[in-house]
Amino acid sequence: MKLLSAAQTREADAFTIREEGISSLDLMERAAKAFACWFENKFQPTQEVLLCCGPGNNGGDGLAVARLLHQRGYPVQVYLVGDTTSASADFKANRARLPEQIKQQPLTEEKQLPNIPPHACVIDALFGTGLNRPVTGLYAALIRHLNESNATITAIDLPSGLYTDSQTPQEGAVIQATYTISFQLPKLAFLLPQHEAFVGEWHVVPIGLSEKFIAEADTRYYLTMQEDVQQLLKPRKRFSHKGTYGHALLLAGSFGKMGACVLASRSCLRAGVGLLTVHTPAAGYDILQTAVPEAMTLVDQNRRHLSHLPQDLDKYNVVGSGPGLGTERATKTAIGQLLATSGQYLVIDADAINIIGSSEKLKAQLPRNKVIFTPHPKEFERLVGKSNNDYDRLQDMLEFCREYACYVVLKGSNTAIGTPDGNLYFNSTGNAGMATGGTGDVLTGIITALVAQHYTLEEACRLGVYVHGLAGDLALKTVGDVGMIASDVIDHLPAAFLQLQALSAG
Repeated sequence: MKLLSAAQTREADAFTIREEGISSLDLMERAAKAFACWFENKFQPTQEVLLCCGPGNNGGDGLAVARLLHQRGYPVQVYLVGDTTSASADFKANRARLPEQIKQQPLTEEKQLPNIPPHACVIDALFGTGLNRPVTGLYAALIRHLNESNATITAIDLPSGLYTDSQTPQEGAVIQATYTISFQLPKLAFLLPQHEAFVGEWHVVPIGLSEKFIAEADTRYYLTMQEDVQQLLKPRKRFSHKGTYGHALLLAGSFGKMGACVLASRSCLRAGVGLLTVHTPAAGYDILQTAVPEAMTLVDQNRRHLSHLPQDLDKYNVVGSGPGLGTERATKTAIGQLLATSGQYLVIDADAINIIGSSEKLKAQLPRNKVIFTPHPKEFERLVGKSNNDYDRLQDMLEFCREYACYVVLKGSNTAIGTPDGNLYFNSTGNAGMATGGTGDVLTGIITALVAQHYTLEEACRLGVYVHGLAGDLALKTVGDVGMIASDVIDHLPAAFLQLQALSAG
């Protein structure tokens, strides 16, 4: 699914209007009906509804919604905020359509700020996606008043005060929505951690924007959905064998950190790799043989940490490294040798990222178009450097991917995948229960397995991240978010793949 900029969304509106031969007011009515349908399914008509409408087209949406909710039996009150004498044409048209029974209250100065009943539903229709300056004055006072009311706030298309495509200035006020209802497509702003308190729970409602325009729109931002990964999943052939699905090597584990090695190994096997060999310190031999009998184990010369690479690296399709590895001097040397001598695809996580991030020399040795990094935010910082904010971090990631011709999987709530050609894919699966130690090691194992099975690096990233999150969502249904551990995600990987296979077959 594409993510369009605010400007592209306006262009999509205009294209749809021309293509269908309708007016902008007709399209606004369509959007208002989509919002009202969502609202009716969420809130009972016994709840009082307060709509705060600015003088632009977002306010026009709000006025249309007020009329539709009134027709559905909701007690509705409208606050007309600011100077409406120069309001947009569609705002004025929808104001003229309001039934006389709907109370309209002008709000032109701070002393008119409304009393918010404890159980009221507030609909935010002050500003839409076109905002390009901080919200101050009367609007800022109203936004702060609404935020402090503890009312349930539902934002139309975008919380007022929030920028769509760039960093929102700190000095501006922003609605803290409980729900945000976006028209046709989600917004980039929804997917960034810094906006969680503003966006709340977001939903998308279709309003019939031109499919032709969306298909041809040029963007580098995408949200990976179920239909996207269904197309990536490769069916297994009847006469295949273990060699068909690749041989992966994991460099993982150290004394006291063998759990990470076990988790990555188990997830690699559950993600379908044909053969798995794990190279680990001698202290981990008995642990791996017992915990992961399906994996072959190579023992390092050092008992406590990895100090050498195994022989015959050429027989492996992919090398995954990092989980529980540690950053001992000998381990750093081994990672340097891996970069300098290996011709395999590399999946680099955890301590292997920290080792490479600490050395410009090692970064310079990265083989082009053969590396996937899977950092969490702090590891990303060590690898790429500190970013000013979440928007800048995305640009920093894309620049790093371009410079080193690599892929970066930045783990988080909507894990972001950067590619060498400048595209960025956000993930749509996963939940807060996965914020627990070891789930990153699980992801490393999954992506390593998919690369071994001859998925392209981009496919392995997108499918791996989606399945990882889907397994977490399935685990959520059985263990909840508080009690979830990384092993629960692994245990639900078979069900996650089964679900995707069934959908693909259907």
